[in-house]
Amino acid sequence: MSILEAVTWFGSLEGQLTSQQTEIASRILKEVKERLGFLNNVGLDYLTLSRSSGTLSGGESQRIRLASQIGSGLTGVLYVLDEPSIGLHQRDNDRLLETLKRLRDLGNTVIVVEHDEDAIRHADYLVDLGPGAGVHGGHVVACGTPEDVMRAPDSLTGQYLTGLRQIPLPARRRKGKRGKTLTVRGATQPTTCSRSMYRCRSALSPASPAYPAAANRSLVIETLWKAVARRLHGAREIPGLHDAIEGIEHLDKVVDIDQSPIGRTPRSNPATYTGAFTPIRDWFAGLPEARARGYASRAVSRSTSRAGAARPVRATA
Repeated sequence: MSILEAVTWFGSLEGQLTSQQTEIASRILKEVKERLGFLNNVGLDYLTLSRSSGTLSGGESQRIRLASQIGSGLTGVLYVLDEPSIGLHQRDNDRLLETLKRLRDLGNTVIVVEHDEDAIRHADYLVDLGPGAGVHGGHVVACGTPEDVMRAPDSLTGQYLTGLRQIPLPARRRKGKRGKTLTVRGATQPTTCSRSMYRCRSALSPASPAYPAAANRSLVIETLWKAVARRLHGAREIPGLHDAIEGIEHLDKVVDIDQSPIGRTPRSNPATYTGAFTPIRDWFAGLPEARARGYASRAVSRSTSRAGAARPVRATA
C-alpha cells in the first residue's frame, strides 16, 4: 500500500474490531496512524511501504527524518534543514510548511536553508546572505522578518519578493533539432524530448488521480535510462515495460548521475577526479626522505586506507 492507502485502511479498521480487540489494539493503532499521518503531512503520501530506502531521493529521505522527529515529540532541539522542499511538488509545499511550524510549536528551533518563495514568506526570521556565492557571499545583506527584508534596499531577495525584480518567461523557447528526438512509447504515456535541449519531466505525485500510476522515476530511470544503457553499453539492466524507444541512434552514450558517491571512498573530492593531487603526490614521493624509505606516490594518497597507508612524508625547506 501507499502511505495514503494505508492511512485510509487503518482509519477504517476500528469499526471492524470487537470491543476486546479494540482494547488490545488501541495504542498500537494510535501509534501507526500518527506515524502514517506524519508521513502524509510532509508530502510523502505516494510512497509505498515496500519501498527501499536506497531508491528515495534526498528530499524524500530528509522529509522522512522530519516526520520521525515530529513523532518523537522532542522539545528544545535545534533542527537544521537543507532545502527540504527538494523533490516536492509545489502543491504539497503548504503541508511541508505546516509540518515545520508544528515542529517549531513543539518548542524547537528550526533553521531552514531554502530558496522557495513560500518558505521564505512563512519564516519568522529571515537572514539574507550574499550577494553572489563563495568568497562573494560571505556577509549578511539583510535580516529580520520577511517584511523587514523586503524594505532593505540592498537585498536582492527582498526585491524579488516585492516584485521589483522579476525573471520573465522567455518570449521564445529553444527548439531542438528537427528529426533528432528521443521518444518512449507504451510507458504510461508517450513522452518526447529533444536530444539537443534539456526538458524537465514533472508531474503530480503518483497517488494523485490527475496522474497515472507510474512515477517519474519509473519512466526516466527505470525505463528510459536502463533501456538506452542496455542498447548502447551492453548493460545488464532490465528496463521497465514499454513498447519501443525511438531515436537512440542519435545518441552515443548515456550517463546516470544520481546521489550516490562518485568514488570508492567518501574522502574523494573534485581535486581527486581532476587529477590535481597527482603532481602533489609525485612531489612528495620525490623528497629525499620518501625515496630513502622507498615510498611511492600512492603512499601519500588521501584515499589510501589507514591500515595500509604509510606515515605522511614531512616536507622540509
